[in-house]
Amino acid sequence: MLIKTLRAFLRPYPRPLALIVVLQLASTIATLYLPTLNADLIDNGVVKGDTGYIMRVGALMLAIALGQICCSIGAVYFSARTAMAVGRDLRAAVFTRVQVFSSREVGRFGAPSLITRTTNDVQQVQMLTLMSFTLMVAAPIMCVGGIIMALNQDVPLSSLLLVVVPVLAVAVSLIISRMRPLFRSMQTRIDSVNRILREQISGIRVVRAFVRDGAERSRFDEANTGLREVSLGVGRLMSMMFPTVMLVMNLSSVAVMWFGGHRIAGGGMQIGALTAFLSYLMQILMSVMMATFMFMMVPRAEVSAERINEVLDTDSSVVLSASPTAIGDRRGHLELRGVEFHYPGAEEPVLKGIDLVARPGEVTAVIGGTGSGKTTLLNLIPRLSDATAGVVRVDGIDVRELDPAALSEAVALVPQKPYLFSGTVASNLRYGKPDATDEELWYALEVAQARDFVEAMPEGLNAPISQGGTNVSGGQRQRLAIARALVRRPDIYLFDDSFSALDYATDAALRSALAHETAHATVVIVAQRVNTIRHADRIIVLDEGRVVGVGTHRELMQDVDGTYREIVLSQLTEQEAAA
Repeated sequence: MLIKTLRAFLRPYPRPLALIVVLQLASTIATLYLPTLNADLIDNGVVKGDTGYIMRVGALMLAIALGQICCSIGAVYFSARTAMAVGRDLRAAVFTRVQVFSSREVGRFGAPSLITRTTNDVQQVQMLTLMSFTLMVAAPIMCVGGIIMALNQDVPLSSLLLVVVPVLAVAVSLIISRMRPLFRSMQTRIDSVNRILREQISGIRVVRAFVRDGAERSRFDEANTGLREVSLGVGRLMSMMFPTVMLVMNLSSVAVMWFGGHRIAGGGMQIGALTAFLSYLMQILMSVMMATFMFMMVPRAEVSAERINEVLDTDSSVVLSASPTAIGDRRGHLELRGVEFHYPGAEEPVLKGIDLVARPGEVTAVIGGTGSGKTTLLNLIPRLSDATAGVVRVDGIDVRELDPAALSEAVALVPQKPYLFSGTVASNLRYGKPDATDEELWYALEVAQARDFVEAMPEGLNAPISQGGTNVSGGQRQRLAIARALVRRPDIYLFDDSFSALDYATDAALRSALAHETAHATVVIVAQRVNTIRHADRIIVLDEGRVVGVGTHRELMQDVDGTYREIVLSQLTEQEAAA
């Protein structure tokens, strides 16, 4: 999976890759040539006392060393640029894929895990890419070249390599084989820490309100300790790696000096050749050590690549049409026929046999008990999820056949939990219409009953909004979200319990202003408050995912045993309900 990922994301960069290989090859050849020159300098210059030869060979060695340094700098420079580009492309690919996910796929992975995959997992693959360019490309060249040059110096002494290299390779392989499961566990535990931390930051008010600081601290400590234990396990294995490599290298040096000394004493080898052989042995073992360092990173990067590809290989349940259709005559007519929605693995569908018609100029309300499927029903219209059976039509066209841009222009959803982005009031209101004028923004704020508190802010439309809108109240957040929808002027307005945080006076004023503003549009309101929907043209009553009542407020109240009447009387008296 790691190789597949790197192959796919390195394909756009053939020239930098070729340049990196050429520069690393030149740098490694220069490094391999220096010990041979050093051996000649000792045998033909130092031993014979030829100062001129020493100066000539020394100057050549200096020139080669400078060239090797320049090649190394160039290789590292292009390696870093290419590795960073791969990281950028990976993050963009994961982000783009997540953007097309429906709520089903997002729920399957979970937001904390998606964040970890986009940041930490991508970073692991990016770091491996950089290390591969700077170390792994040079390591095999140096290893093979070192063996050839060592054989050129002394063949009998080179037989030591037949023992040293396999011993080092086996020792490293045993350590690395135990790292892989620990790295997978580490990434999972990072997900857990992120999830708990995100929950505690988002729910800090609830934590403090119920005085659960100690319990939450214990929960975080448990997850944090779990990550620490796995990290310590990895650290223990890694701590064995370098001592093992250094032990083999030092024992090898001792063996070379011992057997080489005997060969020099027997006249079979010169001092310079022994010096060069020792250098080549160190280069060979250093190349193995570099490869070892890479192999330490490979298991974690491989796990990260698998997690990244899980996201990239997951198709959204909301599939775009191969030949999307544009809406010809935009009217805002909405129709649901035989709609059913079933979550994967659930025993029963959330929605069953839903029939609903909402026309322009009318207000259609949806009400029902908790868990009756109201929000799910609304999410099917803008295709946040797709119906598993039946059809949802906008202006007579199945939403699955519509161009997403056309559907987005036709439908505006104000969700149950309105979300504001970090920026300003103006940037949030222009989210759906970037070219909206200040006059349009102020008008939308006025209709949404938000003009007063925005004008009270010192910066007005340029007043800062923090992430999630946490620096404004819940009611202000809802009104800003409604104003954001009004700026777009869509054909269909979907309000998912969007008035719940408003007081009764503001609620009434807002509904009155909306009635004028959306007089020619289709309005669908999901609400818990009866007062919010009692004057709707049509009320749809849901119970356990089924439509159990359709009609006006008065018509539905006539059903003595009806679900709607039960909901109304739980909030109003008989006299208030009849008023």
